[in-house]
Amino acid sequence: MKIHLAHHYGMCFGVRDALRSTHTAAKRRPVTLLGQLVHNEEVDRDLDQLGVRRGSLDDLASAATNSVVISAHGTSDRMRQKWQETGHQVIDTTCPLVRKAHDALSLLINEGYHPVIIGQATHIEVRGMTGDHPQASVILDEADIQQLPDGQRFGVIAQTTQPLDRVLQTIEAIRAARPGAEIRFIDTVCRPTKQRQTALDQLCQDCDLIIVIGGSNSNNTRQLTDKAIRHGCRAHRVTNASELQPEWFQNARHVGVTAGTSTLDETVDQVVTTLRRWSFSQRIDQALT
Repeated sequence: MKIHLAHHYGMCFGVRDALRSTHTAAKRRPVTLLGQLVHNEEVDRDLDQLGVRRGSLDDLASAATNSVVISAHGTSDRMRQKWQETGHQVIDTTCPLVRKAHDALSLLINEGYHPVIIGQATHIEVRGMTGDHPQASVILDEADIQQLPDGQRFGVIAQTTQPLDRVLQTIEAIRAARPGAEIRFIDTVCRPTKQRQTALDQLCQDCDLIIVIGGSNSNNTRQLTDKAIRHGCRAHRVTNASELQPEWFQNARHVGVTAGTSTLDETVDQVVTTLRRWSFSQRIDQALT
């Protein structure tokens, strides 16, 4: 069994910056994190060990400390202002690429387009956008296009962790459904997401089994797993090495490993070390039989 690590995998710069900022703040004074910093249970445990308190972004009474942390997924300007107005010191770890998506949506609205977000309506990143622009239509796939209002001008962005190929397919479906409408698309899918998706395409050419490491509620991790399956590979998502199951690797000759953008480096290292140890054990067993 040979282990192949994707060319691009794991934690992106936005998550690293958010973690660094939160760690720095928590070492200086008590802080309350408003929700999940990123969608990863290992990061949650890391912050719990640091003594970071937990609160709800939507509940102004939920913070046990004066200092509060807004997650890397961001929030609406309205909600950010509410926390500031109640006297809290706001530590904002919003990813710059999420900010770029907010700015793109505002630009389209100012230019007179009806705003359309391709993404998950319940995802915190998307909820931050609709918090400032409740008129925006949120669609996830072609089946949702019928929900769009009548109109001739649509300005489209995407949740930063959506697969670009699916976003482009959805835009073409909008054009087909509204042939007379003007469709303007600003690409807000983040570069780290694109890199990990492209690296997975390459990995699937060489592997028959893919292990994706990341949080159970991480959208970009789920998209990597789904894409591997669409490529015809067997694929399993794990949060950490303890979730690996030996039976998955029976008859597996080439195992690819990748990770979502909120996955800690040490988590990837632990998974790869475990797989290499199992591979070494396989070679010993084969030599003895």
